[in-house]
Amino acid sequence: MTPKENLLRVLRFDHPEYVPTGIPAYCLSYVGAGHEGLDGSGGDGSPAGSRWRDIWGVGWHKELPDVMGMPEVCPLADLRRVDTYPYPDPLDPRICGRIHADPMEFDREQLFLGGAHRDTLFEQAYMLVGMENLMVAFYDQPVAVKALLHRIIDFHLGLARQYVAKGVEWAFVGDDLGHQSGLLFCRAILEEFFVPEYRRLFSFYKEHGVRLSFHSCGRVQEILDLFIDLGIDVLNPVQATANDLPLVRARTLGKMTLQGAIPSHVVQEGPVERIRAEVREKIALLGRDGGYLCAPDQGLPFPAEHLEAFSQAVQEFGRYPLSLEP
Repeated sequence: MTPKENLLRVLRFDHPEYVPTGIPAYCLSYVGAGHEGLDGSGGDGSPAGSRWRDIWGVGWHKELPDVMGMPEVCPLADLRRVDTYPYPDPLDPRICGRIHADPMEFDREQLFLGGAHRDTLFEQAYMLVGMENLMVAFYDQPVAVKALLHRIIDFHLGLARQYVAKGVEWAFVGDDLGHQSGLLFCRAILEEFFVPEYRRLFSFYKEHGVRLSFHSCGRVQEILDLFIDLGIDVLNPVQATANDLPLVRARTLGKMTLQGAIPSHVVQEGPVERIRAEVREKIALLGRDGGYLCAPDQGLPFPAEHLEAFSQAVQEFGRYPLSLEP
C-alpha cells in the first residue's frame, strides 16, 4: 500500500496499514507564504536582527534565530482605508510565478500535490490592522472588518484557482484561533465574520475535489462542529495541553482526522522512555480506528535522538490492527 493509499484509508477510518506522521505531499507555494517581500527578500529564514516588509506591507522584525519574526508595523491600522489599501494581487508574477515555475518533480503514486495558504484570514487581518485594533473593530467597525476579510479571501481564492489549475489534491490552510484555555474571540464573532469567508474558499476547493488540512493552535474543541461543517479533512496540531483529547476524538470520530497531539515539550526534553510512552498513549486514544496522524504539536529544532525515538515509537505502536490500551 502506497503512502497515498494508506492516508486515504486513514481519512475514511477504513483499516489503514499504519499510523502516518503527516500528509505525504509535495507542496506548491507562492512568494509571501514565508512572509517574504515582493522581491523575495526577508521572510522567516532571515537572520536574526532583520527587518523587512512582506507582500501585504506588514513590517517584520526577527529577533531570534531559528524562529520566525514578529510583525511590528501594521499598515492598515486605520480601517477607513480598507477600500483603498494596495492589497497584493495573486496574479502578480512576483507572487505566483513560483507556483508556475515549480518543476513538480515528484512521484505522484507516492505523494499528493498540495498548495500552501499562509495566514489564511484572521492572522492576516490582525497583522494588517493590529490585534487590539481588530478586536475593537469587530464591535465599532464591523462593516470595515467584513470588507477586509473579503479582500483577504479574494487573494487566497486567486491562489486557489491557480493551484487547482496545477492539479493540487490538498490545500493547507489555517489560522491560530485559540489560546491555552479558550478561543481568542467568542463563537458569535467567528460565525459572523469568519465562517462566511472561510466557506467561500473551502467550498471552491471542495467543488474541485481538493482536501483540506486546517492548522489552529490552542483550545479549539468548542468549534469542532464548525470545522466539520466547513469540510475540513485534517485538523492540526490538536494540542494536548489545551484540549480535552477524549472529547475531541469523540466529537470527530468518523468525521475528521486529527494530526498532532504529541506535546512538543516532551519531544524536546525527553527522555526517550517518556517520548515512547506518549506516542503509545496517543495512538491508542486517537488512532484506534484510523483518523489519526501522530506528530508533535509544534515544529521545533528537536534533538536528533528524540526525533529518532519518536519515529521508531510510531512505527512500533502504529501498525494496524492496534493492540494497545489507552
